Amino acid sequence: MSQPVQTRHPGAYAVWVVSLLVYLLAVFHRSSLAVAGLEATERFGISASQLATFTMLQLLVYAGMQIPVGLMVDRFGPRRVLITGAVTLTFAQAGFAFADTYALALGARFFVGVGDAMTFICVLRLVNTWFAPRRIPFMSQLTGMIGQLGAIIAAVPMTLALGELGWTKSYLLAASFGIVLSIALVLVVRDVPGSRSVSGPAMSMTLIRRSLGASWSQPGTRLGFWIHFTTQFSATTLGLLWGYPFFVRGENRSDHIAGLLLSLMVVAVVTAGPILGWAITRHPWHRSSIVLGIVSSIVAVWTAVLVWNGDAPLWLLVVLVVVTGVGGPASMIGFDVGRTSNPADRLASATGIINQAGFVASLLLVVAIGLILDWRTPGASTEYPPSAFRWAMSFQYVLWTVGIVQIWRYRVRTRAKIMAEEPEAYGRVRL
Repeated sequence: MSQPVQTRHPGAYAVWVVSLLVYLLAVFHRSSLAVAGLEATERFGISASQLATFTMLQLLVYAGMQIPVGLMVDRFGPRRVLITGAVTLTFAQAGFAFADTYALALGARFFVGVGDAMTFICVLRLVNTWFAPRRIPFMSQLTGMIGQLGAIIAAVPMTLALGELGWTKSYLLAASFGIVLSIALVLVVRDVPGSRSVSGPAMSMTLIRRSLGASWSQPGTRLGFWIHFTTQFSATTLGLLWGYPFFVRGENRSDHIAGLLLSLMVVAVVTAGPILGWAITRHPWHRSSIVLGIVSSIVAVWTAVLVWNGDAPLWLLVVLVVVTGVGGPASMIGFDVGRTSNPADRLASATGIINQAGFVASLLLVVAIGLILDWRTPGASTEYPPSAFRWAMSFQYVLWTVGIVQIWRYRVRTRAKIMAEEPEAYGRVRL
């Protein structure tokens, strides 16, 4: 759990604000297609399943890029990688504005995923560098919370822009913000106080394997990985694809109520972040206990919904989206565990390992729900009955079981390692 002693440096908030705005813009670009589904099907002449491919592609690219991006940050510093990500996002979104075929649109969204993957790890690395250790958990949670507002910001403005300006001008306008923020990155952001850019040593494939192996060998990295894996997938799956169909078809709610429930989940995500940041700062020894409590609550509420005789009452669905939403910021605890378990020169690669976990779990669940819905629905109909949704959503228990077992397993190993190797740190966090 040893980390370099540091204080908040002058200019820390300027660096954080500019880098945070880039992350918020990345989430905006990631979510901008959510309100343009109908326009996309008409523009590219595609089916609903082809439309869903956009989301699947972005998730795959984002998850697959996490370890390479972590290695890039350790090698070239967060500033250069973040600038590259912002420029990539700008060109990709501009390309999406002009795309007039499905293939070109897929290519553009692929690079949106690439640019998106280059933002969050960089911002976390800058937070770890510029702020005092006791402030890092809170600032990390605040970063995640504000960044997720990009999904909300994407909804209303993009809807209005598409109606008033049309497809090309709307996406070009969205891309233009990347130009401004790229310039701000160049002018304001520094890797460390007193130096604009800091590079790590050049790494051969042997050294890369050794670095990743060293990060993965830390029980704290694995604990962070399984925390991220277990807490995030339920909220991500509801918000990204299956929440709306589940509430409308599975629980027989109106379109309006389904939209309100998903919006309430975003509010829960935003609200819970700072509270969890404060909690793990005050009680770092109990971070995994907090996670296990949150996961247990998510499992309990989902169980109540799925076993309810008939449609679950609205109050229970409200509890479901609130409790499930808390799982989003709870996944950030995995990064804090990884931070206190790895030296600074391996921090970004360890963060990349951890960050891919929740998105891999989300992909598994998204695909499994689709397959189970088709399996439990008679014929080739897309009018999925409530019983099919109950079967499909029950696949979460497989992921929860694996995740909880692994969290408990590596929680024991991480605590044993701290007590054996850093008894002074153990005494401090226990107090």
